[in-house]
Amino acid sequence: MKEELKPKSSKSIYATIGASSHSTGERDIDDYYATDPRAMEELLKFEVFHRNVWEPACGGGHLSSVLKEHGYSVRNSDVVDRMGDGSVELLDFIEGDTGVWEGDIITNPPYSFAQEFVEKALSTAVDGSKVAMFLKLTFLEGKKRKGMFAKHPPKRVYVFSSRVACAKGGDFSSTQSSAVAYAWFIWEKGYSMDTIVRWI
Repeated sequence: MKEELKPKSSKSIYATIGASSHSTGERDIDDYYATDPRAMEELLKFEVFHRNVWEPACGGGHLSSVLKEHGYSVRNSDVVDRMGDGSVELLDFIEGDTGVWEGDIITNPPYSFAQEFVEKALSTAVDGSKVAMFLKLTFLEGKKRKGMFAKHPPKRVYVFSSRVACAKGGDFSSTQSSAVAYAWFIWEKGYSMDTIVRWI
């Protein structure tokens, strides 16, 4: 008698395709997954930013620290202060009053609010400014985002050829290798041409 294959749990399937969390475990309560600083180092090999950069979901400062090392002046904000050095402005980027920012915006947003972060950043930035978001490659999918991409196409998308780790709660010591593919999405406010995809 032929043995039937047992289906994988939906949690395992979604983690494999990158449609849910960064791992098969429970998600962090604040959706906080720190980005491997290598992701920022790689981006800076290809992109130059305005000297003033806003990191609106700064977490523990993993991206901010790299930017500062490269000479950028960084404005850190988040809904929780995880840095503890007085440099974090407590601000809900989506719901808060962000005003107009004359500089660039770079972050790894909470994935459940990724589109909202992109749209708020583009409304906050001035024409010609860059918005760089570290996102799952699956962000390219979806009917809801199709409209956003039609209105605001990224100028460039940098796809990572090798996996980049995102650590739950900022704990890289217990982070396993990821099955999730990531990319940097680079918008330039006012750009309306085709998107260029590159592999890094």
